[in-house]
Amino acid sequence: MNAGRILVVDDDESSRFTLHEYFTSVGYEVEEAGSGEEALKKFAPGKFDCVISDLYMPKMDGLELLKKIRRQDSHVSFLMVTGYPKIDSAVSAMKEGAYDYITKPFHMDDIQLRVERALHLKKTEESLKRGKILLLSLIVLMPILISLGIILGIFWKGM
Repeated sequence: MNAGRILVVDDDESSRFTLHEYFTSVGYEVEEAGSGEEALKKFAPGKFDCVISDLYMPKMDGLELLKKIRRQDSHVSFLMVTGYPKIDSAVSAMKEGAYDYITKPFHMDDIQLRVERALHLKKTEESLKRGKILLLSLIVLMPILISLGIILGIFWKGM
């Protein structure tokens, strides 16, 4: 069973490997990227359910990656990870649309719980959106169906 698709972005190979192995072992499909640039090459709207990215990376940091991914897909869950937490970077990440800000070192079960919460929220929002569309469709169709019933009733009575 596929629990979801995750893109892990970190310039530290051991961190990428650890996250990849853990999330694969609990049923996720995981791809890795060693830089923000590589992540953008692999990323496509709808391809991943979640992105877990390190904040501080050379060339393109996690915040810039977050901004670029948000322009492509505003619905993907994005978790920012850092070994050097600062309040201003946490605030910036959350303002740009990160679901969560996680400090290293972290426990794997904690990060799994955060990913699961992010994906659950995403699914709930999608379900609410589908329900809203269905309700609006019924509201629009109701007068048409009532009119059709009246016309059929008149036609049927006249026969």
